[in-house]
Amino acid sequence: MQLNSARDPEKRHYYYRQLPDSERRNEESLPMEANRKAGFNRYALAAAILASTNSILLGYDIGVMSGAVLYIRDNLKITSIQVEILVGSLNVCSLIGSLAAGKTSDCIGRRYTIVLAATTFLIGALLMGFASSFSLLMAGRLVAGFGVGYSLMIAPVYTAEISPSTSRGFLSSLPEVFINIGILLGYISNYAFSNLPENINWRFMLGLAALPAIAVALGVMVMPESPRWLIMKGRFAEAKQALIKTSNSEEEAEFRLTEMTKSAEPSSCSNNWRGQGVWKELLLRPSRPLRRILIAAIGVNFFMQASGNDAVVYYSPEVFREAGISGKKQLVGVTVIMGIAKTSCVLLSALCLDRLGRRPLLLLGSSGMALSLALLGVGSKCLEQSNGNPEWAVALCVVAVCADVSFFSIGLGPVTWVYSSEIFPTRFRAQGSSLAISVNRLVSGTVAMTFLSISRGITFGGMFFGLAGIMAVGTIFFYFFLPETKGKSLEEIRVLFEDNTN
Repeated sequence: MQLNSARDPEKRHYYYRQLPDSERRNEESLPMEANRKAGFNRYALAAAILASTNSILLGYDIGVMSGAVLYIRDNLKITSIQVEILVGSLNVCSLIGSLAAGKTSDCIGRRYTIVLAATTFLIGALLMGFASSFSLLMAGRLVAGFGVGYSLMIAPVYTAEISPSTSRGFLSSLPEVFINIGILLGYISNYAFSNLPENINWRFMLGLAALPAIAVALGVMVMPESPRWLIMKGRFAEAKQALIKTSNSEEEAEFRLTEMTKSAEPSSCSNNWRGQGVWKELLLRPSRPLRRILIAAIGVNFFMQASGNDAVVYYSPEVFREAGISGKKQLVGVTVIMGIAKTSCVLLSALCLDRLGRRPLLLLGSSGMALSLALLGVGSKCLEQSNGNPEWAVALCVVAVCADVSFFSIGLGPVTWVYSSEIFPTRFRAQGSSLAISVNRLVSGTVAMTFLSISRGITFGGMFFGLAGIMAVGTIFFYFFLPETKGKSLEEIRVLFEDNTN
């Protein structure tokens, strides 16, 4: 009995349950084998790239602000506290944006949420580029933060929902790839405009982010809607058409449709579905498997930002200045090297996620970060306690910073987005991911807004030793709480969090 003998999703579900175990396993393996042989589906790849392009906006902001703040401080005469508020405020607003994005995407769909994210960031970028005072600059920063929050949540979720299981790791990690490309473009923008007058250069640096936002808002209109969202809305015919486009064969598309309808409980799918009741079930009365999923998703997002990676990138010129590198042009130049290292490593990791799995790369990356941060602490302490700037200590700090961000790009960077978007059941995915990513943004904003103050209190060396300890704890957490999800469909993953006795 072949699965494609029944076109209707309900009938296919019935026929599927009548199969003997051996035939059912054969049926399950057919589309998977076909998918492996065919490689990436071009349509799914194009849609994932378009959705992930939104992430360039966050990466560009992180990269460009690290250099632009050097000129903003002098041009607008702002204090160190104002610098921290300026840098960290985007993360605080992105917290609100990511919380709202889950409900929004359940109501209006994944695709239009991506458009909303790009449009909001476009307005924020224009406000920052034309800001004539610190107040207007902050206003643009706050608006851009909402767009960042929306894009951080929706890009991985949309990509995970349209991707075949055998390439989902790579496609779902594209947001992190594009974040790193954005960071590198921000560094290059800093270097390119650094010779302009101080009252103009930082405006060009910040305002240039409007260009990719326009491209995303236009390009996303040709993308298909998420088939899983369409199924939750009871729109099975549209979901099948989307799956045919993003699968390597009609048989594979039908198989994926069956898996999705079984998981979504077709009897409860309705056009009136707006994600109602999800927050209550997530927070007030979660089942034991759902609680484990929530702990895993929130935990990986917490440690991603508690590692201090965003702060190290934001304040890399300050870190390198403490290491004895002087001159704004030199500082910006060193950050370009760091950006190249980050981007190269995240590309390598993305290509290996579906072959090596999530856990090996995550454990390698987090343990490598712990070691790099400890070495950075050693180098910083030596520079603090010496009269001059020993060349070996300066070199150690530069290498350790580059190693830290590279290990982040191998493990926590891409794997966090993949895990957050794939472990929640379909009905909980958007709002569950938004909750996990809001924790991500809260920790990121807290670290970014206190990094310099804490570092001045306990020195950069003490700060890096503390971050190394956090990453050591994070490595232990990942080992015990995050199961391997490589090669499994989104519908199969939730079984990993069930009781062993079941």
